[in-house]
This record gives sequence, C-alpha cells and structure tokens, in this order.
Amino acid sequence: MSSIKLTADSNGGTFEIKAPASSSNTRVLTLPDAANGTVLTTTSPKAGNILQVKQTLKTDTFSSNTFGYTNITGLSVSITPSSSSSKILLIVHINAGTPSTERGGFRIFKDGTTAVGSGDAAGNRITGIGCIYMGSDATGSRHIGATVLDTPGDTNAHTYAVQVSTLANSNFVYINRTENDGNSYPFMRSSSSITALEVAA
Repeated sequence: MSSIKLTADSNGGTFEIKAPASSSNTRVLTLPDAANGTVLTTTSPKAGNILQVKQTLKTDTFSSNTFGYTNITGLSVSITPSSSSSKILLIVHINAGTPSTERGGFRIFKDGTTAVGSGDAAGNRITGIGCIYMGSDATGSRHIGATVLDTPGDTNAHTYAVQVSTLANSNFVYINRTENDGNSYPFMRSSSSITALEVAA
C-alpha cells in the first residue's frame, strides 16, 4: 500500500497519508480554497452540537373542555438520545383560543408520567408552562410558545406530549382555531408544533 509521509524538522513527529486498502474504497479529501481548517480527529461531538432534530407539526384542530390536563391529539414528538449525557431542547409553539374571559393552561408531559418545565406546586393552583387567555376576543387565537431543556440521562426513547386544561367552568380550549370558527374573515385556522433537538453536553 503506497503512502505519503511528512517528517517534521528538529526531531518532530510524522504525518502519513495512506490510500484505502481496497480498490473499491476510493476516497477524496478536498481542501478549502479560501480558508484554513482543522481535521476532526474524533467522532465525539463538541458540547452544544446539535446531534438530531425531530419535529411534529399539527395542522388540524383540537378542542377539550376537560379540567385537568389532556393530550392534544397529534402534538407529541419522540426522540432517542444517542448519548446518556445529552440534553433534549424542546421548543413548543401552539395557537390556542378560549371563550371570552375564560382561561386555559398548557404543559409538556414526558413519557406519560412527568411534567417538564412546569411551575412549582402551590396550594390548589394548577401548574403548567403558560396560560391561554383571550379576554373579550372570541374571534382570535393566541400564539403561545415555550422552550425547555430536559436531561433524560439515558439512551432510551422518550415521548414529549403537549397537554391543555381548562381553568374555569369546564369551558373549551381550542387549538389551531378560534372559539367561533366562522367560515370567513377574521376567523383563522393555524398550526402548532413541538420540536425536540438532541444537544451534546
């Protein structure tokens, strides 16, 4: 097998380039024209590198009048970390409406067992990430978002679901639509999403 070996001056080390052993494994190394670079010598990513991205986009509507959290149908994402030291960055965007003067809440629920990023429990108050409130406008919806960093600590598959709850009188919370949902302007249909990014740590 032919190779090229470079030997440093003054008793320094050597650098050798060898061709692949098999003729079917032709490889090309292209150097940049306009910039210097450093060859990566390990497959371990640097802290902060994004290793994978998973997203679920919900484009249909959903409604619930449950006091107590329930999954928004079709708004969950599953991801399997490649390393137990990785973090999972969760980005949620929902478009939601409620009846006039009523309220709803939302949260992220992990593996059907654990709330992620919710506020601390305090008496009889419901906890979550955010509140959905339309005031007196029943013709519109609110865009509400959340960004949460989770630490699974393993390489198991994890599912993160977005849940909503009414906060008063069993009124409805609407996703991707307004309360009135009229078939004309200014009533709007929208979309919601949840994105999970594996971040090297």
